Formats: sequence, structure tokens, C-alpha cells
Amino acid sequence: MELSDSIVRNSYIYRFVSLNCCVNLNKFASVPLSGSSCAAVSLTRSKRRSRRRELPPSMETPPDGYRRNVGICLVNPSKKIFTASRINIPYTWQMPQGGAGEGEELRNAAMRELREETGVTSAEFVAEAPYWLTYDFPSQARERINRRWGTNYKGQAQKWFLFKFTGKEEEINLLGDGSETPEFKDWAWLLPERVLELAVGSKKPVYEQVMKVFGSYLQADADEGNCAGQNETEARVHVESAPM
Repeated sequence: MELSDSIVRNSYIYRFVSLNCCVNLNKFASVPLSGSSCAAVSLTRSKRRSRRRELPPSMETPPDGYRRNVGICLVNPSKKIFTASRINIPYTWQMPQGGAGEGEELRNAAMRELREETGVTSAEFVAEAPYWLTYDFPSQARERINRRWGTNYKGQAQKWFLFKFTGKEEEINLLGDGSETPEFKDWAWLLPERVLELAVGSKKPVYEQVMKVFGSYLQADADEGNCAGQNETEARVHVESAPM
């Protein structure tokens, strides 16, 4: 399948195409960002605390029976989203994520996971989702996952963070920082619609919510001229998806 996004395989460029399309992100803009402005790089401590006080207690901590986890939505200056394909699960693309240690500050956990999985350290915090998002492990995989971890989780509860990539693409290294076994084999900068298309079924509802929570930030990019007056965009393409 051909894709109107960007792709790099272990830092090597595959081929170039010209795009003649305009992206409509309105459907991802229904939930406001955790901040007063899409352009805001960070939230003030008082605003974050104020918003958190408004949340029901169930939103402050992960639901019982779910592993504490963080998800990372990393966007480049064009507001496309970093997505990678898993080594051990064919045709599966996802955003970086990982478990948070007991007592570990969640934003620090997100930065750690990003570094471990992608090698990226040049990332600027933009926003934090105001509530936890959960997904259940597929029934056929739950027993195997829990046996490996020595746990009895139903699934994962994720706190999502939006970061802006501020480095050069040469920094991205799917071997990570060497502290963990590599999880990904290919990576891409993808449009939100394509991220959703490639998401595995059990994670798709979570990804839809992530796009809504951070949608106003992505929408701001479109309003500032990502499409207006730009009929052609150069992109790197080589995304492997499941056979039709």
C-alpha cells in the first residue's frame, strides 16, 4: 500500500513522492488540550493542578487490575506523529509506550521510555492528557504476557504525553539507548488518520482518544498553513501494512 506520509527504515531514506492533498483534522479537535493555547509549550503548574482537582478520583490513579503505563505522542515540526512497527508482531505499528515504575513521576517515565525505545532525547514537553486511558490485553495474549511479567493484569492504563521533536532525524535510533531489547524495526512520521489505520485493534480506541485530546494542537498546524497554499509536500514512503 502506498502512503501519504513519511517513513525511514533505520535512518535510511527509501523513496520520494509528491503529495497533492489537504488534511482535515477537524474530527480530532473535539477535546481541548490541557492548556489555554495550542501554541503553549508547557502548562503552568497551577493550571495542571486546577484541572486535576476537577477530575473524579477514579481519573487520578489507574483503575484496579491495570498496569501503570505511559504513552508518547511525539510530533515533528510538521505535526506528524512518530510511529514504529514492532519486530515481533508483523504489520503492527504503534506510538512509543512503556511501563512506569512504582513511584516514578509519569512525565519522567515517558521521557525514559522514549529514550529507551527510540534513542530520542531532544523532545520538548507540550501537553499531558488529563485522564487515564485503558485497553485490555487480547485474550489469546493475556496469559502469556502475565506469565512473562509474573502478574495478573487485565490490561494497561496509560497516561499520554505530547512531545515535540526538536532534534535531527539522525538522532532517532531504534536500538534505543542500549538499556533494553529493541522493540521496533521501522519508523515513520504519519498523519493522525494513518496512525489510526495502522493501530492494532485492542489499542485503536485508546488512539482515537489520544487524537481527540491532542487534536487542537494538530489542528493548529493545519490552520497555520500546513495545507493552505501548499499543494505539494515531499515525503519518504515505505510503510508495510497487513495484506489486503
